[in-house]
Amino acid sequence: MKKILLALGLSSALLGGSVAWAEEAASAAVPTEEVALVDATATPDITEVTAVEAVETAPVEEAAAAEEEATLDTGDSAWILTSTALVLLMTIPGLALFYGGMVRKKNVLSTMAHSFVAAAVVSIVWVVIGYTLAFGEGNAFIGSLDKFMLSGITTEALSGTIPEILFVIFQMTFAIITVAIISGSIAERMKFGAFIAFITLWVILVYAPITHWVWGGGWLGSDGALDFAGGTVVHINSGVAGLVAAYMLGSRMGLGRESMAPHNLTLTVVGASLLWVGWFGFNGGSALGANGSAGYALVVTQVAAAAATISWLITEKIARGKASVLGGASGAVAGLVVITPAAGFVTVGGALAMGLIGGVVCFWGITALKRMLKADDSLDAFGLHGVGGIVGAILTAFFASEFIMGDGAPTNVMHQLWVQIEGVLATIAYSAILTFIILKVIDLIIGIRVSSDDERMGLDLSQHGERVE
Repeated sequence: MKKILLALGLSSALLGGSVAWAEEAASAAVPTEEVALVDATATPDITEVTAVEAVETAPVEEAAAAEEEATLDTGDSAWILTSTALVLLMTIPGLALFYGGMVRKKNVLSTMAHSFVAAAVVSIVWVVIGYTLAFGEGNAFIGSLDKFMLSGITTEALSGTIPEILFVIFQMTFAIITVAIISGSIAERMKFGAFIAFITLWVILVYAPITHWVWGGGWLGSDGALDFAGGTVVHINSGVAGLVAAYMLGSRMGLGRESMAPHNLTLTVVGASLLWVGWFGFNGGSALGANGSAGYALVVTQVAAAAATISWLITEKIARGKASVLGGASGAVAGLVVITPAAGFVTVGGALAMGLIGGVVCFWGITALKRMLKADDSLDAFGLHGVGGIVGAILTAFFASEFIMGDGAPTNVMHQLWVQIEGVLATIAYSAILTFIILKVIDLIIGIRVSSDDERMGLDLSQHGERVE
């Protein structure tokens, strides 16, 4: 997608004016010496006033300079430290349990291992090269290598009001969960080694560039795209990658003929609950400070998750006759995904509407849309995260509020809608094409799908030599 560069012109006007001076006729009785005396007397007064003004102005200028200089805020730092732990909690154990409970018993360990190993692999890739590509100076499309291996980031370096090294690990947890979400689409049939190779390359070639586009000073952020906590960067990106991977791997053996029922929904509900709690760090932490924006992000996150849970359960009751526990858990995740791009931009009313819409649309995404696409998206990574991210990004244009954003709120809804759609389309196209290329190369070298015998045996035994009794 070709980016249309916008040129901003700055102009200024000089205002000139004339002052009309009126002079009164001098009395002939007033001696010249007296006038001189008055002038001489007035001069010290003017000097004194000027001196006072100078003394009063100096501290104001110094204060302004001090305000411009970045300073560490311990409250903000403490909140981001907490948020970092909460976001990591979303992946291990949150997503690991959520996905692990939904697969068959013979694949539970391998499925949980995907989330676990994502935390390990992405952590190394991020500090070596991922962070600098995402947040280095660079250009509109990719960051530079000036922060390779976190070069130059000292304990004193700041990113806003928090240490930059804290910002590094906070963003690392976002990269980790993005990769882990993809594993939901490839569960029960991908080689473990191929998965490790894939996520290593994907973080570098897909995740880091798109992060730079939106948050690192790239073209989408410059165009005005609104993505508070990762609707585009995390959810659309991972959902689309998961869908492409599902197509390339093909369907699971026996799909539609054999039972693929979840082996332990208790794990799934516990995992969904941890995701819900951890999402406070995901959205609230994206305010990058302990402030009102973070507080509002927490409130709208809770409201959207609750609303989507309710709308999903009602929709499922109407469509299937029963409101399932798995449906409730999925609805909560749908609401959390939908509100993510808008968490710092919308009111409680907007969050309520987005949650209600998100629950219904994501239910459609994992049912009717999934059948139309004919892809074995095993654990509905695209149906929940891809569809939810798209819906959230688009609805952000309509619900972004001046009440929350102040002067930063969009003034033209239709223009903002186009900017949001532009971001959605660019992310879909780039993620889909690069994911296909990465998987194709890996498939040609080592193969991406396990053998038929290994799949029948189960990936726990065939890939890890272990099983759950």
